[in-house]
Amino acid sequence: MLTIDRVGSGRALVSDDLFAQLTARIARDHPELAPDLPARILDQALAFLAACATATEPLGPSDLVDIGWHAFILYTREYADFCQRIAGRFIHHQPEPTPDDPPSGPEPIGAPISRTVAAITAAGFALDHELWGGSAADCSSKCSQCHAGCTDSPTR
Repeated sequence: MLTIDRVGSGRALVSDDLFAQLTARIARDHPELAPDLPARILDQALAFLAACATATEPLGPSDLVDIGWHAFILYTREYADFCQRIAGRFIHHQPEPTPDDPPSGPEPIGAPISRTVAAITAAGFALDHELWGGSAADCSSKCSQCHAGCTDSPTR
C-alpha cells in the first residue's frame, strides 16, 4: 500500500503514459467537454480514489469526477494494480440501485460532497473546486451521488 505524503495532485499517482491514455479516453468519450477538462477530471478522480483508500465511510464523486472514475475502471488491469498499490485492496464502484432493482438490503445512504471534499483535502490533495460544484462543495446537505449514483465501498 502506498503511503500518501502530501502528494498534491492525483496525477502524480499514475505514470505519465497511463495519465495520457486515460485523459485521451475521457476526451474521446466526452467530446462535449472543454479541452482542459479531461486532465482536470482525471486528476480529481485519482485524488478521490486515494481518499477512498483510507475512508471509513462511503465517499462519492461529483458528476464530472465520476467520468474519470468510470474511464479508469475500463482499464481493469491498471485499475486493479492502482487500487492494490494505494489502498491494499480493490476499491469497488458501488452504484445506487435504480427504482427497478429488487431490494437487496437497507436503503443506501448518499455520501455528502462535503465529506468527500474533506477526505480529499485531508489526504493532502489539491482540490479543483469547479469540478466539485464550486460553493456546493461546502454544503453538507448536498448528496454527491454522481449521475449513476456511485460511491466507493470502504471495508475499513
